[in-house]
Amino acid sequence: MQAGNGATSRNFSLGIDGFTFHDLFQPARLAALDQAFRAQVKARDAALSARFESYRAGASLSPVEESNLLVDVAPQLGDFVGELFRVQAQRDKLFARAADERALGRVRAFVMRRCARLKKDEKAEPLGATRGILSFISAALGLGAIAGDEELSSLRLVAAASELEEALAASVRAAKPVPLTDAQKQNLKKLREAAKGHAWFAGADSDEALAKAVALRCELWLKSCLHTEEGRQATRGWSTLKIPQPMNYDKLVHSIKPDPAFPQKHYGPEEHLRRRDGFKLTDKRYSEREVGYEVDYCILCHDRDKDSCSKGLKDASGFKSNKVGISLEGCPLEEKISEMHALRRQGDSIGALALICIDNPMCPGTGHRICNDCMKSCIYQTQDPVNIPQAETGALIDVLRMDFGVEIFGLLTRFNPLNRKRPYALPYNGLKTLVVGMGPAGYTLSHHLMNEGFGVAAIDGLKIEPPPADITGHDGKGIRAIKRYEEIEQELDKRIFTGFGGVSEYGITVRWDKNFLYLLQITLMRRDALALFGGTRFGGTVSIDDAWELGFDHIAIATGAGKPTIINIKNNLCRGIRKASDFLMALQLTGASKRDNLSNLQVRLPALVIGGGLTGIDTATELLAYYPVQVEKHIERYETLCRENGKTSVDSWLQGEDKEILAEFQDHFAEIKAERERAATAGE
Repeated sequence: MQAGNGATSRNFSLGIDGFTFHDLFQPARLAALDQAFRAQVKARDAALSARFESYRAGASLSPVEESNLLVDVAPQLGDFVGELFRVQAQRDKLFARAADERALGRVRAFVMRRCARLKKDEKAEPLGATRGILSFISAALGLGAIAGDEELSSLRLVAAASELEEALAASVRAAKPVPLTDAQKQNLKKLREAAKGHAWFAGADSDEALAKAVALRCELWLKSCLHTEEGRQATRGWSTLKIPQPMNYDKLVHSIKPDPAFPQKHYGPEEHLRRRDGFKLTDKRYSEREVGYEVDYCILCHDRDKDSCSKGLKDASGFKSNKVGISLEGCPLEEKISEMHALRRQGDSIGALALICIDNPMCPGTGHRICNDCMKSCIYQTQDPVNIPQAETGALIDVLRMDFGVEIFGLLTRFNPLNRKRPYALPYNGLKTLVVGMGPAGYTLSHHLMNEGFGVAAIDGLKIEPPPADITGHDGKGIRAIKRYEEIEQELDKRIFTGFGGVSEYGITVRWDKNFLYLLQITLMRRDALALFGGTRFGGTVSIDDAWELGFDHIAIATGAGKPTIINIKNNLCRGIRKASDFLMALQLTGASKRDNLSNLQVRLPALVIGGGLTGIDTATELLAYYPVQVEKHIERYETLCRENGKTSVDSWLQGEDKEILAEFQDHFAEIKAERERAATAGE
């Protein structure tokens, strides 16, 4: 983007005439941007515009009518925002990806119809005996391999064969023959030429018979992939061939019990093992292909008002419960999930994110590894549900990886024409609110208050590290645009704890990407209507009377997770015992997990964790991850001191138990070092 019209280096003209980057933070200009969008819709599709204008004016629509309208308008918003930030070429790549995913979706349907289960007494053939069909189709259709993507290279061949078989079968069934597309005619011609004299296709005299024969060979190969060990290994990680498994509510977590005499001892399957070293992000989320699988797996219920993931599963008496007694109430925000999936299928991730942001504008703080009420209420109750949180986070990541993706997300929190209740942020109305607590409730409330025109002063007991002043504009030179998300993305084991996000910061482990918290912090701190103060305790630093004297019109308490856990057990504060929540907070907030941090948080093994809830599980995993870091830090510092002061002198500083712990750590340090060397040699 080029600066123009006298703009400063931080302000520049956008792709929609008359708008600059800094306009996107001014309520009056957001209102003008809304008008520009509506004018563009009218110019491109007058009928759609009429429906949308009626909706925006308050017309009453049924849930299905509203959903269908939003799905129709969202691509227009995707186009508009894409033009605004000049990222049309990057959107085109997502549309191309969606075309590939649709081909893979055709294969998934083929697999579920014909390959997922073997018939009685049927046995899958060896992989080597069936894979030749791929070479045949590839040579016949002239489709070479796609570098680095064996899954798509192989399965698009099956998709072409399946499509041709279905088209010919449909034409035969129809009262009037259905003409093939030009591409299908060309593929049929090429297959017919290649099949001449081939033993596989002897007797396939008609076009329909040939297409069936080719599809049958594909079926045999896919059965080899799914039902032989060699095939499973060859296609390991191919999400397209994932088969939904039945839901066993008596065994929701698969585990292995190695000792029948000790049934309480159990562990997870080897294939679920996730190797971990330190405090980097432990779950990298689904790949684009895996997200595509989940979106294709969804049956899109919004056009029948059956989207239980959003609205809950109901019967005449109210919400249903599943077999373990959980009420199936759907997404607490009633996020437009099925609608989002419809846009993601088209490849329009900006449109998909806009649909998410109608009900969930702070979506970086939700999604994968945070919430799953939607999954519990998925229409699939007897088999694996759609992994909706992964799909939601996938749509967000698609946008963030675009140029100016951070700015696109931020804009959709302040400007979203699809949200008729609040399509753009309102100007300041003169009323001031004190929000106490900057956890998920506090920062979400602050966002909505600002969009309604309120001024917000937010306080939190934790010290909050501000983002760089140029990013927020607090250096007085205007907000600097973030072109690439990578500018603010950090490895979690090197990330500075910002203090923003409350329990999301100190209570959630590195299974969740806390860069999303930083994204939310930047998004909110760029707002003129927000003043954020860390290290400020309500009732201490600021009292209720202080708040009224300072001129606040309202106080909002959002400190639900701040109360410490007190366990009523005798001697529970004695040496060597810690509350799980206290351990996690100390680990997160002191920075003990960082190799360059001197925090005093000592643990010894073996350790006993009492309790199997989320906090207990987190404590067990984080303790195991922290122990090697602690040992290595301890020994490295000990050896440094010995070099500087002499071993005899350093050892003289240690008392009885200190020496015992040092010897213990030295033994474990040697074991950790040996394991690192073994893993490096094995390429693990």
